[in-house]
Amino acid sequence: MTEAILLVGGKGTRLRPLTVHTPKPMVPAAGVPFLTHQLARARAAGVDHIVLATSYLAEVFEPYFGDGAALGLHIEYVTEEEPLGTGGAIRNVAARLHSGPDDPVLIFNGDILTGLDIRALIGVHEATDADVSLHLTKVTDPRAYGLVPTDGTGRVLAFLEKPQTPEEIVTDQINAGAYVFRRSVIDTIPQGRPVSVERETFPELLAAGAHLQGMVDSTYWLDLGTPAAFVRGSADLVLGRAPSPAVPGRCGDRLILPTARVAADAKLTGGTVVGEGAYVAEGARVFGSTILPGAVIEPGAVITDSLIGNRARIGERAVLTGTVIGDGATVGADNELRDGARVWCDAMIPAGAVRFSSDQ
Repeated sequence: MTEAILLVGGKGTRLRPLTVHTPKPMVPAAGVPFLTHQLARARAAGVDHIVLATSYLAEVFEPYFGDGAALGLHIEYVTEEEPLGTGGAIRNVAARLHSGPDDPVLIFNGDILTGLDIRALIGVHEATDADVSLHLTKVTDPRAYGLVPTDGTGRVLAFLEKPQTPEEIVTDQINAGAYVFRRSVIDTIPQGRPVSVERETFPELLAAGAHLQGMVDSTYWLDLGTPAAFVRGSADLVLGRAPSPAVPGRCGDRLILPTARVAADAKLTGGTVVGEGAYVAEGARVFGSTILPGAVIEPGAVITDSLIGNRARIGERAVLTGTVIGDGATVGADNELRDGARVWCDAMIPAGAVRFSSDQ
């Protein structure tokens, strides 16, 4: 295995306002852009050539990663002029691959944090002589996902839409967003139009008699599509629950980047990250949260399971739980924001303007 495709073209609409100025794979998780963790894990599995399939804010990726040499990789970039979906994006970058027709090509979705044993997936692909191999994971409640039942040997039997009734839940296995394709199969995907690999490519391959193999690996898996999941994923990286060779420091209760400043009596726990140039003032308490570069947390603020954007400011005694604060926004003193609140970039909430309890 030497080649991989990373699908990083999505707009990340469920993560807004985090993705207003930053593509989803470039939002920092555990101190570095999330994409860095995927690249580092691919490299550790023996991949040396990666093609990034970009679209939304495509101009951000190459200035940061360059040719990939710093990570021991050769990275190329292909930008879609119009969104092509997962299958269309894979087909769109095929010309940049160097593999032979029967060689394996690893493909990752750009928003999945996983502990997948990449070498094991490649091994299953080669041992079973599959056309496509899929990483499957088991979930306790599969209603929100498409189901992928397999036979006793792991061969995929069907791709089922999200179940609507208990009778339709025939398995707890779901598509986990990492694949190994036989190189020649990629060339069968229609070119120049949107294609969903999940809804079109895989079912059509199955109907044509192709061999699709599933490998269940449930070590760690998290779809980072929502703000709550992204914050949790970053914390899990810091705590060491999610494996990555790219975490810039030792795993533990907190990660403080080199130019960040934290008051001596501030309390940081639960996998909290304080980004470069950020400041956490005296008496502040931050649990399981991400403070992005340049943000300021004023005295006595309490922040839990939240993400504070670049250069944002959280006022004295403000209490934030499960919230997302956009870049450059200001939350004045004595505000209370609860689960699901999103404050847009550069917005300003006056002191004491939003509360869920009395001001006494």
